[in-house]
Amino acid sequence: QVQLVESGGGLVQPGGSLRLSCATSGFTFSNYAMRWYRQAPGKERELVASITNNGVSTNYADSVKGRFTISRENAKKAVYLQMNSLKPEDTAVYYCNAHFQSFRTFDYWGQGTQVTVSS
Repeated sequence: QVQLVESGGGLVQPGGSLRLSCATSGFTFSNYAMRWYRQAPGKERELVASITNNGVSTNYADSVKGRFTISRENAKKAVYLQMNSLKPEDTAVYYCNAHFQSFRTFDYWGQGTQVTVSS
């Protein structure tokens, strides 16, 4: 059974930091690119950050470049999102995604964790 479980969300003041974690099981983690998405109320889900299966390459949305860092530990089957200098506009539900594409595409999702940036 595939599971992705996010944790680490919460309420933080502007300028603060949070570290999100995503623990996974039920699939070959080291074969999958991992991504963090977010969805704010009334908005579409957007890709925040991604990392290749081997951790060599990362990409970020322009809105979070220089503030967020994605990383992974294949031995622990986990992916992380370090979020610094948080802004109110970062408020959203953050989702962990596992993505694999060859002749078929596989996408697995977590249930999401709420991040609220407010004074």
